[in-house]
Amino acid sequence: MEPETPSKAHVVSSLMSVKRNSGKTFGQIASETGLTNVYVAQLLRRQAQLKADTAPKLRASLPGLTDTHIQQMMEPPLRSYDPSILQDPTVYRLNEAVMHFGESIKEIINEEFGDGIMSAIDFFCSVDKVKGVDGKDRVVLTFDGKYLPHTEHKVEHMVSRLNLQKD
Repeated sequence: MEPETPSKAHVVSSLMSVKRNSGKTFGQIASETGLTNVYVAQLLRRQAQLKADTAPKLRASLPGLTDTHIQQMMEPPLRSYDPSILQDPTVYRLNEAVMHFGESIKEIINEEFGDGIMSAIDFFCSVDKVKGVDGKDRVVLTFDGKYLPHTEHKVEHMVSRLNLQKD
């Protein structure tokens, strides 16, 4: 009989416990690994896959990680979320901000780049803290995504169609 695979929630709980026990912030771990703070959080929440060349850096930053943790983090994750998280005030406000500014952002992307979108795959994200002109703390979110143009659907560019015609 095969051993039971732990649930994603169990793995995340264990990884976040290692982080808490380290006493380090996501920013400190990011600085020590060369990753963004959001990507570190994504790794520890099993929303991103740990790459082999990054594993030693992460293990050095979080010595509490076990071989099992590293192995679990190197598996392709199920990138999902619990819909109830939308009720969390921070997540709700982020969603609200994107919905409120989304149409204007889309117009500017189209104006500056043409008809296309920002990738959420070839994408970097970070959260930073700065002082505003009034001296109060401000949150800076950086979304840095590759531009992906929409393409015209020409038959001669459709590789699968060309391969079907050869058969």
